[in-house]
Amino acid sequence: MIRINNIRVPLEFDFSDLKKFCAEKFRISHERIKSVRLSKKSVDARKKTDVHFIISLDIEAKNEQQLLKKIKNSVSIEKYVYHIDKVSKNVQRPVIVGFGPAGMFASLVLAMAGACPIVLERGADVDTRCKAVESFRFGGKIDPECNVQFGEGGAGTFSDGKLTTGIKDKRISWILEKLVEFGSPEEIIYLAKAHIGTDNLRKVVKNIREEVKKYGGEIHFNSKLCDFDVGENGISAVHYTDKNGVHVINTDNLILASGHSARDVFEMLYSHNVKLSQKNFSVGVRIEHLRKDINKAMYGDFAEHSALKSADYKLAVHLPNGRTLYTFCMCPGGEVISAVSEEKRLAVNGMSCFARDAENSNSALLVGINTDDYKSSHVLAGMHFQRELEEKAFIAGGADYSAPVTLSGDFMDGKISESFGKVKPSYRPSVKFANPESYLPDFVCESLRLGIKEMGKKISGFDDPEAVLTGIESRSSSPVRIDRNENLQSVSVEGLFPCGEGAGYAGGIISAAVDGMKCAEAVIKNINNKGEKL
Repeated sequence: MIRINNIRVPLEFDFSDLKKFCAEKFRISHERIKSVRLSKKSVDARKKTDVHFIISLDIEAKNEQQLLKKIKNSVSIEKYVYHIDKVSKNVQRPVIVGFGPAGMFASLVLAMAGACPIVLERGADVDTRCKAVESFRFGGKIDPECNVQFGEGGAGTFSDGKLTTGIKDKRISWILEKLVEFGSPEEIIYLAKAHIGTDNLRKVVKNIREEVKKYGGEIHFNSKLCDFDVGENGISAVHYTDKNGVHVINTDNLILASGHSARDVFEMLYSHNVKLSQKNFSVGVRIEHLRKDINKAMYGDFAEHSALKSADYKLAVHLPNGRTLYTFCMCPGGEVISAVSEEKRLAVNGMSCFARDAENSNSALLVGINTDDYKSSHVLAGMHFQRELEEKAFIAGGADYSAPVTLSGDFMDGKISESFGKVKPSYRPSVKFANPESYLPDFVCESLRLGIKEMGKKISGFDDPEAVLTGIESRSSSPVRIDRNENLQSVSVEGLFPCGEGAGYAGGIISAAVDGMKCAEAVIKNINNKGEKL
């Protein structure tokens, strides 16, 4: 098979007959072409007067070596086939804590290997979880165990479902294929900036659950890890609680994929003297613009073209104060949602449905927090710092889970807003005008003021004074890393596999899923090595 890259086509391009297109463009007879598949599609909007698509095509044909010499930008490729080793002898079933992207793909690989994993998820199944989240959004009480952070699918279930990642790993193609198999739109295979959408994700995670169960795995919801035992050879058992009390599972392999908001897990590990490290993270706000304004800024006169979806962006500016302001998890046509998982603390995130057709587009505006900013050598100082900011944001919002908001222009002028302009905040249950200085460090506010102005030079209207800033965005990554060795096991406890975002080894759905697969592979190897010794 050969891949032809960097093919320019107009927005009106007909994707229904790629075989005919290749035959005509590259002068190949129809009989010679066996198959053609779209492998990448991206929008080139660098010139607002000439917006078009750039595509890559995978062609299977007779005498491909001749075509490689003939066609510019063509390379030979081989389809990646992911192989899962079977467990030779599984005396004790592996346990996975957390059923987010890392935990889901770790459990899927282990289940397919015949290891019959047991998954402990502190939150509820996705349907029950959705009801709890909606109840809270419209004035109900927060459930610390079942919310936007905890429950089937992890934090990613209530997001844009973005599948972009900076890592390069062959496993990604298998992950995408599985996501399509479980209900994701097929376009995620080839779109350069693919997303699933929160509405599709809720269906996908249920199908992954059923697949794990089909292969002999178990998923226990509302089951919270409360302790673990360590014997001479490492992990020997895990303890968990549910409505019926405390239970013990004997196991010598524990994948810890509990997520970046499971702060009680960090505290538990610390109490067991498991090696942890401070880690940089970021804080800031969510900025909301009208979706149509962002579309116009990014696409110019092509903004209403039927072939284009809601526009996204990615920005970073280095500032004279030595800090960097960058956008993160941009949600076109989405909404700002609560990311609360603890009482009397406040955090926000962004979420979009697949259609991305809501009135506003939003993105996190983040400033990096260095370990020096913690002003403490304690390994959990970053977590404590994070909590302190969220407590301040809770108070700034009125201490009732309303979010503190301000108009961008008023923030720039150091004023507290009194009314909204054309952009109305999407956050629920409610908002309250407040100065970001009441909950963010001064250097973060300074960076926001400097950076928004600079970003306005890159995207017209980004510094619109009527844009809405909603705080606090504080859960973009974990402030703690659980140290692990080259075998992906904790440097302190054999058989403990720190995994995913919460452990500090991933950032986003895809990288977390990849890390889950890697940890599963390491567990399979561990099981088989122990089996050989028995």
